[in-house]
Amino acid sequence: MGGNLDHEPAAGPAAAERDLGLDTHHSARIYDYFLGGKTNYPPDREVGEKLLAAFPGFRTAARTNRAFMHRAARHLAERGIRQFLDIGTGIPTSPNLHEVVQAVAPDSRVVYADNDPIVLAHARALLTSAPEGRTAYVDADIMKPRDILDSPQLRETLDMAQPVALSLVGLFHYLTDDQQPYDLVRALVDELAPGSYLVFSHCTPDFAPEEWKSAIQVYKADGGNAQVRSRAEIERFFDGLELVEPGVEVPHRWHPDADTERLVDIGSLDDAAVSLWAGVALKH
Repeated sequence: MGGNLDHEPAAGPAAAERDLGLDTHHSARIYDYFLGGKTNYPPDREVGEKLLAAFPGFRTAARTNRAFMHRAARHLAERGIRQFLDIGTGIPTSPNLHEVVQAVAPDSRVVYADNDPIVLAHARALLTSAPEGRTAYVDADIMKPRDILDSPQLRETLDMAQPVALSLVGLFHYLTDDQQPYDLVRALVDELAPGSYLVFSHCTPDFAPEEWKSAIQVYKADGGNAQVRSRAEIERFFDGLELVEPGVEVPHRWHPDADTERLVDIGSLDDAAVSLWAGVALKH
């Protein structure tokens, strides 16, 4: 890809000056561990192994979730969407969202947002764009959606009067009900122009309730915060939007393609191993 690096990460403490929190586990680094990445540390691996003992499907779920993000982004790029906002970006794992969509449409514009200092430290990998397109990184928290929406990085990169694909993939199971997750999604979607899309995935206990009960207990015992939700609860995140076929589905059955087959063997998967619901929906 080309080297369009005309955006700096959002204003704030430089990554080198921030506490990267390497002495405790972090959800983004545990996810990286499940994906087989290299940006994880002993506390992340320790909690990751405890979680795998409680729910052995975590690695499968992580790979399947990642593959869904690729397919959903490609699906929308092929249908003319040229602007993408990915919140809860996580540690860069190639191909990143901009690489997927710019392979379809090199003029695509992508804004990533996350509040993890480790992700900020790797933000340069997220800012490498095709010459025709543009990428930017916003250092902001999903709990403060206005900080994301009003950031100069976003406003200089995306035209919010035109359709945007909002990607909230594997993020909201880290928010409990008292954090008003439905209101947060609504606040973001309300700012999108007609013709925009929501791409969303979320862990569920529907297929393996006892295992997920144990996994959540493990995660909370180590200081984490999480809440898995039923299909009906996850469908509420799409209220007011028109779901793209096949609707809310386990991610490996959402428009599977050859890329999916390379990442995960669909035929060998059962829904309990994945334990995610995912969907894409249009805003009219």
